[in-house]
Amino acid sequence: MAEEKKQVVTPWDVEAEDEDGIDYDKLIRDFGCDALGQDLIDRMEKLTGHKPHRFLRRGLFFSHRDFNKVLDLYEAGTPFYLYTGRGPSSDALHLGHLIPFHFTAWLQKVFNVPLVIQLTDDEKFFFKNLTLQQTYQLAFENAKDIIACGFDVSKTFIFSDLDYVGTMYPNICRIQKTFTKNQVSGCFGFSDSDNCGKFAFPAVQAAPSFSNSFPHIFGNRKDVPCLIPCAIDQDPYFRMTRDSAPKLGYLKPSLIHSKFFPALQGAKSKMSGSVDSSAIFVTDTKKKIKDKINKYAFSGGGATVEEHKEKGGDCNVDVSYQWLTFFEEDDQKLERIREEYSSGRMMTGEIKKELIDCITPLVQQHQEARAQVTDEMVKAFMTPRPMNLN
Repeated sequence: MAEEKKQVVTPWDVEAEDEDGIDYDKLIRDFGCDALGQDLIDRMEKLTGHKPHRFLRRGLFFSHRDFNKVLDLYEAGTPFYLYTGRGPSSDALHLGHLIPFHFTAWLQKVFNVPLVIQLTDDEKFFFKNLTLQQTYQLAFENAKDIIACGFDVSKTFIFSDLDYVGTMYPNICRIQKTFTKNQVSGCFGFSDSDNCGKFAFPAVQAAPSFSNSFPHIFGNRKDVPCLIPCAIDQDPYFRMTRDSAPKLGYLKPSLIHSKFFPALQGAKSKMSGSVDSSAIFVTDTKKKIKDKINKYAFSGGGATVEEHKEKGGDCNVDVSYQWLTFFEEDDQKLERIREEYSSGRMMTGEIKKELIDCITPLVQQHQEARAQVTDEMVKAFMTPRPMNLN
C-alpha cells in the first residue's frame, strides 16, 4: 500500500508535502465530512434556476456537512441564513481572501437569505502581535473590501467581535461550558504556554452559528438553520460547534468547504497575507500584478522550450492554470488553455499572460468598487437592525 503523503491543515498553517498540493480526498477522510457530489450541484441548479457558480462547476468547493439538508430547507420554503467571516490581520485582502466572499455573495443572491459576517478582531489580538486598537481598525478597513464584493445591505450584517460580543455573550458562555480545556487542546493543538484567550476563542467563532445570537434579526428563535461557506481549514471550529449544538438544544450548522488558493510559489502552501511575493493583493497596481506573476508564479512547463514542446505543461502544478480555474468564467476558454498548455503548444509566458489578462481587470474592478464604499456605508452594514427573512 502506498504511504499517504504528509500534510498539515489547521486554521493557522497549511502545508503539503510536494507540489501536487493538498490531498483533499485525505482531508475528507480525516475530517469526516462528505464529498460535494454532482448530484447536489445538479439539485441546487434545479431548485434555484441558477447555473452553478464556477467554484462549484470546477470542484473548488468540494466537501460539505449537511448541505443536502439546506437544499431540503430551500425546497420547503423554510428560512435559513448564511454565516462567514474574516480575521483582520492586514489592511489589504489578497485574492485568496476574496474566494469565500465572492461565493457567499452568490449564495446570498441565489437563495435570497440573510447573511452575517464576523470580523474576528479579538482572535487576531490573541494570535498575532497586534494591539486591540490595530485589529479593530483593520476590521473596519477590511469591511470596505468585503462590501465591495457586492453584498446586499438589506440582508447583510457585518460585525466586529469587539463591538458585538456583548450580545453574543450568553451563547458564548453556554458553548464554553460544553467542552473542556483538553478537548480544545486536542482539536486545535494549544499548549499550556498559550494565552487563555486562544482557548476561549473557539466559542466566539461558534456563537454566530446559532440564530439567537442575532436577536435583531431572529428575535429569540433558536430554530433558524445556518449554512457556513468557508475554507476547509476552518472546519475544526465548526466540528466542535456541531458537537456543542445538541447539548444546548440548538441546530447543527451546515458547512460547504472550499479548497485553498495556492501561493504564487506553488500548491505546497496557501497564499499568505504576510508574504507579499506569495500573493496578489487587491491594492496591487497593474504593473505589480504583471511583475509578480511573471517573476514568482510557479510553472508546470518544461525546463527548456524543446522539452516543453515535447512533453507539454503540467496543469496540476502550474500556478497560472490553477489560478485561472478560480477566476476565468468561460469554461470553454479554460479548457482550450488547458489543452494548449498540456500539449506544449502554449508556452509558460503565454499562460502567464492569460492569467494577467484575467485577474488584472478583476482587481481593478474591486478597487473601483471599494473606492465607492464610504465610512457611512460601513456603519450601515455594521448597525444591528431587523431584516426580512422571507
